[in-house]
Amino acid sequence: MYQKVPQSPIILLKYLLFWIAIGAGIGIFSGSASAIFLLSLDWVGGVRDAHLWLLGGLPPAGFVIGYCYHRYGYGLEKGNNLILAGIYTPQPTLPWRMAPFVLFGTLITHLFGGSAGREGTAVQMGASLAAQLGKRWTLDKNTGRTLLICGVAGGFASVFGTPLAGAVFSLEWLFRRKIDPNSIFPAFWAAFIAYWVCDWVWGIGHTTYFIPEITPHTLVNLAWMIPAGIVFGLAARLFVEAGHGVNRLFSTIAYPPFRPFVGGLLVAGTVYLTGAYTYIGLGVPRIVEAFETPLPWYDFLAKTGLTALTLGSGFKGGEVTPLFFTGATLGNALAAYIPLPLALLAGCGFVGVFAGATNTPLACTLMGMELFGLEAGVYLGISCLLAFIFSGKGSIYASQDLGWKRSLP
Repeated sequence: MYQKVPQSPIILLKYLLFWIAIGAGIGIFSGSASAIFLLSLDWVGGVRDAHLWLLGGLPPAGFVIGYCYHRYGYGLEKGNNLILAGIYTPQPTLPWRMAPFVLFGTLITHLFGGSAGREGTAVQMGASLAAQLGKRWTLDKNTGRTLLICGVAGGFASVFGTPLAGAVFSLEWLFRRKIDPNSIFPAFWAAFIAYWVCDWVWGIGHTTYFIPEITPHTLVNLAWMIPAGIVFGLAARLFVEAGHGVNRLFSTIAYPPFRPFVGGLLVAGTVYLTGAYTYIGLGVPRIVEAFETPLPWYDFLAKTGLTALTLGSGFKGGEVTPLFFTGATLGNALAAYIPLPLALLAGCGFVGVFAGATNTPLACTLMGMELFGLEAGVYLGISCLLAFIFSGKGSIYASQDLGWKRSLP
């Protein structure tokens, strides 16, 4: 059983002062790391888009990433799963090398045209930097876990500009039937500090998404979210299974550096042969389009496949922005069949597929309200809940403890 936050005035004061100081430090470090990462990512993305021939360098770039992890970063390739394992173990810790390794791997992946995201990098950098604070003092295991939770919250909040969702995500993604009350205040504090540092100190802006029309909350309109939410859940399940399936297939290649090399050949060859340049990198411009105009129905499938090949073969980055892409474009396609505004369905898919693939419906609902406005909250909540239920009992994070979900009908 978790103990509640101490209520004795003296002990409570010590608790607050400790976490205000430590949480601020984690927020400053993780927010600054995210700012540097976003600036770097924007630069490499611009270079790639101006020189699309760089896609031909994806296979050797993959070999370099694979070799560096195999030779100097053994174990770090587990990424976010290593963070989860660290939180679940009695003595949580993370190696400091995780931050520079994932930063290097992600930037190289995006420079040469891999289909990947950015949340995994920010979360891993935040958690790795937070873990180093724990090594400076002798801390009990629960405090060590809270440090990692703060790092995750700070990284997520700052990279997406969503402090509420970042804090709740850090608590919800490791959910094991109960949340440690002692971690709630530190997670929110670190998330807000990281967000402020990234946005206000570094001046890093985030993409703005706009839902111009929210239909009335009538029974008929809300009922239309049921089939939409189910489809979003099935899309999340496809995304999860595709990623894990590719990973299992490539694990049969004995020499690890060859895995991203072969994956790079497949991704580059597919894009060259089909002209599918829209689906490389983050794909943010396409996500913005999904809120504005009808798009090809197959966009979500193309992004799912290329992301599975990229990350499943060993390239670095995150899954969340590709999940945004998948959900937004799928919602865009559903607008041809469901009589709800195109932008509203795109927004519901944006967070719904993410909720299903990560088993974090509450965090994703909050994220949607932070990004799209409170008026869409009911639609977003229904989408996230149904996607969570119908996404199956898996996750993009193989180490996520889902024993509680497996007990559901």
